[in-house]
Amino acid sequence: MVESGKDTSVVIVGGGVAGLALGNFLLRKGIGCIVLEKHSREYVEQRQRAGALDADGVRLLHEWGLGEVVEHHSHGSSDSGMPLLIDGEMRQWNIGGDDEDDVDGAFCPQQVIVRNLISVFLRDGGDLRFEAGDVSLHDIDTARPRVRYRDAAGSTKVLGCDFVAGSDGYRGVSRTAVPADVLTCSTHEFGYAWLSVMTEAPADPPAVLAVHSRGFAAQITRGPAASRLYLQCPLTDTVEQWPDERIWSELETRFGGPVASRGPVTSKQVVPLRGVVFSPMSHGRLYLLGDAAHLISPMSAQGMSLALHDAEVFTRAVVHRVEKHDSSLLDSYSETCLDHTWERQASAVWMTEVMHNAGDTSYEGEFRKQIARKNLETILEPLAPDRPAV
Repeated sequence: MVESGKDTSVVIVGGGVAGLALGNFLLRKGIGCIVLEKHSREYVEQRQRAGALDADGVRLLHEWGLGEVVEHHSHGSSDSGMPLLIDGEMRQWNIGGDDEDDVDGAFCPQQVIVRNLISVFLRDGGDLRFEAGDVSLHDIDTARPRVRYRDAAGSTKVLGCDFVAGSDGYRGVSRTAVPADVLTCSTHEFGYAWLSVMTEAPADPPAVLAVHSRGFAAQITRGPAASRLYLQCPLTDTVEQWPDERIWSELETRFGGPVASRGPVTSKQVVPLRGVVFSPMSHGRLYLLGDAAHLISPMSAQGMSLALHDAEVFTRAVVHRVEKHDSSLLDSYSETCLDHTWERQASAVWMTEVMHNAGDTSYEGEFRKQIARKNLETILEPLAPDRPAV
């Protein structure tokens, strides 16, 4: 059976941070929307993803009345929440002034933010459809786009709408609806990878970063009893080269001492570091958000904040169209978001190269290492007068 018709103002494809934030924003402005998520609710709420949200992201959630999404999770400015070890020596970040109005970022596992966004959206009357398979977009270059999908019961449904928000990630179907001769892809490869390891071991403090001659390393919380480890490694490395004991031994070497606790390793993968930006971020009545439009170096911890920014820009554009009958903000959506994205990409590239080149010289050499060390000193608290920089 096929159902069709004008069902809502916005169909949101993808129930990650970008899609769920957008759904909540639209709901608060009285704009009808339906969120389609291909996975089950259980899967989405348990999926382990990066767990940092910067101060701008936290502030934005509070401004939209969604502060509860990140309440009761570890907050802190960089110097208190994310120690940096340089060749085993503890250093503190220079975060600037002490304005009482400053908003801290949050170390909150992404699955917790997603779970909370789902809970709030459904509590407030949102329409969220899990296990929506075989999603396809149609007529996006007309005034009445349609989204076809198969529901959990196996029935084919067709939703009519005014706009489609493609927030289904880098491998989702939304971006493929943009003609190949329209879409451009700009990519930067850093030349190294992270061995990304999920472990049943708590992180205390919630995040620790390390710069070491053997490479960058980190341990980031993923909840009270889990954390993810990151070890810089060559692009050619395989997980078979990294048995569990080597992982823990290498982490402790780069940290300069034992970690608080070890735990079973539940997954590991080699992830090349890169930045990707697709342009334009809109075509016809389709608008791309979050990872569907860009990937940013995980070193920056900016992925969720970029997703929230896209969602807010799109929401305000739709509201402007509905209330003022003016499409100018929708017309400039791509340009507005891309300007912000490139700004964050520039910062991410700088930080990624500083943190990685300052350690292992096998990638860029001693000259770049020394330059990176000097750049790193500009964002750290100065050492005591009688202690030279490492």
